[in-house]
Order: sequence, then structure tokens, then C-alpha cells
Amino acid sequence: METSNYKAAVAILNWNGKTFLEKYLPDILQYSVAEIPIFVIDNGSDDGSVEFVKSNFNAVKIIELDTNSGYAGGYNQGLKQINAEYFVLLNSDIEVTPDWLLPVIEFMDNSPTIAACAPKLKSVHSKEKFEYAGAAGGYIDLFGYPFCRGRIISEVETDTGQYNDMVEIFWATGACMFVRRSVFWQAGGFDASFFAHMEEIDLCWRMKNLGYQIAYYPDVTVYHVGGGTLPESPRKLFLNYRNNLALLYKNLPTNKLFTTIFLRLMLDGLSALVYLFSFSLIKFSTVFKAHIAFYRMLPSLRQKRKEWCKSHSLTEHHTIYRRSIVFDFYVSGKRKFSDLSGFDLSKY
Repeated sequence: METSNYKAAVAILNWNGKTFLEKYLPDILQYSVAEIPIFVIDNGSDDGSVEFVKSNFNAVKIIELDTNSGYAGGYNQGLKQINAEYFVLLNSDIEVTPDWLLPVIEFMDNSPTIAACAPKLKSVHSKEKFEYAGAAGGYIDLFGYPFCRGRIISEVETDTGQYNDMVEIFWATGACMFVRRSVFWQAGGFDASFFAHMEEIDLCWRMKNLGYQIAYYPDVTVYHVGGGTLPESPRKLFLNYRNNLALLYKNLPTNKLFTTIFLRLMLDGLSALVYLFSFSLIKFSTVFKAHIAFYRMLPSLRQKRKEWCKSHSLTEHHTIYRRSIVFDFYVSGKRKFSDLSGFDLSKY
């Protein structure tokens, strides 16, 4: 166990990401500050990542895990060995910018009700555009479909300063998340059964159910490769469908649980038919495999929900969009976050 008590610590989860570490770790070191250590939590890599870091970056601390436990399990195991007031969770495919750390930490110091914070996330490949995985802060609609300020479904906006206000959001991207260590563990950490994808939304929902807020901090920008650690694949599609259902089951208020799950299953079925009629047979079968896996998870999900409800409440949140983002995108033609209505965006 790490014995030092740091104000904050940067934790980079790595799995066979040597190429990204070679490219982006030098800037992380250059633009960070001496009193905030940098950890690489290695998830059982076999590409020489650990040897590369040990040989080239003496200032970086390494936590070696035996096997790949995914984003959720890997971070849980690694963060148990880091004692800091704030965890800064950072993907290996993130390009940071000067003065990216302290402003967010100072903001959270002055806002004790904020459990987690996301900076502005833009694309490495098109630096004028937001990046899919987080953009200017994350939200979900009434059926649990995630979207962002600056990204709805597949439509990614150009950053023209339209989202430069600090607001409360529903979820902070796991690509670059500042989170209070105490609240992270109070909420139970990431759900390791998710493996990867949606685990940060699940965590943020639990932290909100504890009475905390999630914030977007626009004055710090980082750039994301996107899909770098798990590119588009049937596996990624499977995890997205399965885990989205799981986080709904775990976190919805009781009066909305069964209706929402039922309708979401129907919508997933419709999307599977779209895959079928477009001859995407692998995607079609992946949706049903994800549903079967969700049904198999139900006993453990039911137990997790029961344990949580013994001491915490599952409540409504004004940062959930009360309409269908899928309907608004495909039927109503709403392509930008600013086109949406019905949000109460609390500003800081």
C-alpha cells in the first residue's frame, strides 16, 4: 500500500498501450506538477509497456497487476494502492495541455458537494471538434442512452465556445475524470462486473444518489484519441448494450424500474432489427447475446440494488433528459445539444 498521503495522484490504466505511453506520457510529465505523482496501473500487459516505463520514466510509479481485469476491475485494484485526496483517472491515449491539473483540483476544493469533474474533451485527430467519449460533459435520457454536450448519437460538434460555462452534468468521462477518493470508495468504486464501458456512468449515478454532484470544467482541455484501448468491435457493442441495461437496473428509482427496463429492451430489439435489415448479422446477434448476459447478471444486480437500498436512496435527478434522445435525433432532427429543451442546467 502506498503510504504517502498526496493531494492528488494521476492514475493511468494501461493494457498493451506502449505506443500511447511513448507518445503521450512525456507531455503528461511535462505539464504536471512535482507534488502530484503519476502512476501507471498496468493491467497485465504483454507488449513491453512496463519495461518501457521503467527504462525511460523514473518519476513514474508503476503498479503491476497480474491479469487484465478491464477498466473497472483494473482501476479498483490499482487505486487501492494509492492514497490521495483526489484521483485523476487518465486514459493512456489522452494528450494533456499546460496547466491541466491544478485548476480543476482548486475548483473541487472550493466545491465540496462535487464528487467528480470532467474537463473539456476534444479530438486528437480534429482538434477543433469535441470527442465522442465525453465532449463537454455527459448525460443520459429517460431510457439510459448516453450523450454529451457537443455530441448526440453520432453527431459531434465543432467547439466554438458554445459550451464554455461550468455546469452540473450527469456523468464525467472515464477518459479523464477527477474524482474524490473518499466518495469514490463510499460509492463502492467501479462495478468490476462491467469490465469496460458505462462503468463511469454507473459510478457517477451512485455518487449522485449519495447526494453529490458531477461537474464540467471548461477551462481545461485535453485531447482524446478515442477507441484507442478497445476499438470498434462486437465485444465493444456487447459491453455497451449489456452494461447500459445493468446500470439502469442498479440505479433507477423503484417507480421507474420495470417500465423503463421493459421499454429499453423493446428499443434494443428494434435496433437489432435495424442491424438485421441492413445485413449486419454480427451486430444483430450481439444485441441478443448482450440481453442474455444481462438476464444472467440479474441475480447479482438484484443483490447489489438491495444492498444499496438498505442505506441509500435511489432518487430522481434533474440532469436526466426527460425525453428520448434517439427519437429527438432521428425523428425530430435535433443534432446539437443546444437544440434540446427541458434541462435545468445548474451553473457554478
